[in-house]
Amino acid sequence: MKTLKTLSAALILSTHGFMAAPTFADDMKLVWSDDFDGTALNTNAWHIVKGDGCPKNCYFGNNEKQTYTADEKNLRLEDGKLVIEARGGDKFTSAKITSKGIPGWTYGKIAMRAKLPSGVGTWPAFWMMPDEAKYGPWPKSGEIDIMEHVGFDQGHVHGTVHTEAYNHRINTQKGKDITVDTASSAFHTYTIEWDAGEIRWFIDSDQFFAFTRQDNDGHAEWPFDHPFHVILNLAVGGDWGGKEGIDEAAFPARYEIDWVKVWQ
Repeated sequence: MKTLKTLSAALILSTHGFMAAPTFADDMKLVWSDDFDGTALNTNAWHIVKGDGCPKNCYFGNNEKQTYTADEKNLRLEDGKLVIEARGGDKFTSAKITSKGIPGWTYGKIAMRAKLPSGVGTWPAFWMMPDEAKYGPWPKSGEIDIMEHVGFDQGHVHGTVHTEAYNHRINTQKGKDITVDTASSAFHTYTIEWDAGEIRWFIDSDQFFAFTRQDNDGHAEWPFDHPFHVILNLAVGGDWGGKEGIDEAAFPARYEIDWVKVWQ
């Protein structure tokens, strides 16, 4: 069984194409991590989502085609990695896990090292949602998408925020994408650095996007002042992932995660 690392630490507040990375607080401490060693997922650290979201949030609000399961064929530890595998057949199955249920984090550095699936219709994500709906239901309390990738746009990795003022439902979302030619053939590190005034996105050690709080922003623009938890999933199809259809020959499709870490 893998060991979940939890350390006490004080909270530190601290374009298209790559920009030089700013220096984050040197005295940040690792406060939570999972290296996915061992033979079974640590269910003290992760909640396994099951089903298709119905009846409360059918098809996860995006018309996705997969049903999430806890079956080993969809979710397992293998060679020191977490494997989320989407499979076809009579219906699509996949997996989704979330750290909701343990206390989330307000500010910090949140990172994942992973290799992404390929194939039209795949939609892997590494993202964050609020522990509580402090300002109301989605998108009022915020969403942070650290990494998203859709198979019909192979090699383009996206970082995005969703808020009441900035979200895709009203075509005002804030985000950027960057080309990562080896996203599905090699492991890369996907990171945000989040403080009281800005969220910055990185691939490996290079920054490609920043979302900055403006002086007169309220929670409609900047709801990112309360705890969020992390989510890992591989969706199939949906409004975005299935925009150009689903190539059934692309399945099974593997999303491999080496580790997830949080510093504060």
